[in-house]
Amino acid sequence: MSPLPTPQERADLGRAARERLPHDRLGRLDLPADRTDLVAHLEEQAPTRLPELVPLRHARMSASALACYRGAAATMAGDLAAGPTTGLGVQLCGDAHLSNFGLFASPERRLLFDLNDFDETYPGPFEWDLKRLTASLVLAGRANGLGRNRCRKAARAAVRSYRDGMADFATRRTLEVWYARAEVDAVRKLLQGRMTERQRRGVAATVDKARRSDTLRAWRKLAETVDGRARLRSDPPLVVPVRDLLPEVEASQVADWMAGLLDGYAATLREDHRALLGRFGFVDLARKVVGVGSVGTRCWIVLLQGRDAHDPLLLQVKEAQPSVLAPVVPADLVADVPRNEGERVVAGQRLMQAASDVFLGWQRVRGLDGQQRDFYVRQLRDMKGSAAIERLDASGLRLYAELCGWTLARAHARSGDPVALAAYLGRGDAVPEALAEFAGAYADLAERDHAALVAAIHDGRVRAEVR
Repeated sequence: MSPLPTPQERADLGRAARERLPHDRLGRLDLPADRTDLVAHLEEQAPTRLPELVPLRHARMSASALACYRGAAATMAGDLAAGPTTGLGVQLCGDAHLSNFGLFASPERRLLFDLNDFDETYPGPFEWDLKRLTASLVLAGRANGLGRNRCRKAARAAVRSYRDGMADFATRRTLEVWYARAEVDAVRKLLQGRMTERQRRGVAATVDKARRSDTLRAWRKLAETVDGRARLRSDPPLVVPVRDLLPEVEASQVADWMAGLLDGYAATLREDHRALLGRFGFVDLARKVVGVGSVGTRCWIVLLQGRDAHDPLLLQVKEAQPSVLAPVVPADLVADVPRNEGERVVAGQRLMQAASDVFLGWQRVRGLDGQQRDFYVRQLRDMKGSAAIERLDASGLRLYAELCGWTLARAHARSGDPVALAAYLGRGDAVPEALAEFAGAYADLAERDHAALVAAIHDGRVRAEVR
């Protein structure tokens, strides 16, 4: 192992990045002259998705500007690549909008707040995640009827929290940074004096709901017992058991295919977790529709059973396609990205999250259509929870923005250099002001993209169908 740079040398790297990208330039929206618009991106992506679900994806995206933005990660990636970057690399979430933060259980059964979606994770310049987050905060604020000034304050609060968090991580020992986490009980205690009584009740309800949202609760909602045997319920098009998708012989072949996938995936787990998985047997599987941007990708839920029918394990097996960032991230910031897309997702998640699911793993298999496909696997709904974004008022959105900003800083500090990042950000408000300016400009663009999608649906260029 070679000697590492000194803290002073690392800080110098951060200050040098200001020469490449001065703080005020962060606020500029530099769009490519030949920008591929949102509708064109959707048309390009459609052939990689299940054709019968593509109209549902379009319908979900057309619901609002924020929903459209959530499904438009590829469009924003191309937009971000048109401008200069700091050159300060981290492991990016790749889709760090405010709805991709939430609650989940650590292996020790502690409830944490963290990033929870890594389909687009990839190495890249740290500011791209911040820009994705701040623009989503502005769009959420506008959807909730907040004025532009209050939306700008929320975006600025997120960046200030990121800046202050990174400054703190820059002074900590390496292991302290690695073990940092946002445990929900500690966060609630920290924010107690800043929340209204209504906000405290809302947070308590969200936390209580997350703690109840465990495997047994998911099993009671998603499964049923017929003739003494457990099976997954049918709720088309969101959940369709394999028995309803295909004739009996083909359904049996798909079940065998899934069993083979799980056998191979088990090899990517830690030895003790592999032994734990081995205590469960296959029962049933169903196709599941998830998210907004992910609609149409191949996603399955698998019901496994341990000691008896009251000892279930639910796994989500989700297709991992190439990250939208892969074609556009500067080459000098990319090194050693796994070629298996499932492994890329898992590696990014393990690197960025404070604690990851014990059943998180990956596998590459030949798909049912004969094409080679990558998947990643994780538990379904293990004490997961999320904020009611649509009910956040100005102060609630600002508090949530601060929590997301700190959480993103912690995730970036694990893979990037917190000393260099803190030196670039500085202590003043130049970066928060610039990124708040960018967020407002990009939110305007996202609203125009949404209007274009709605128009394309109306004109028949894009098919949308809610079922």
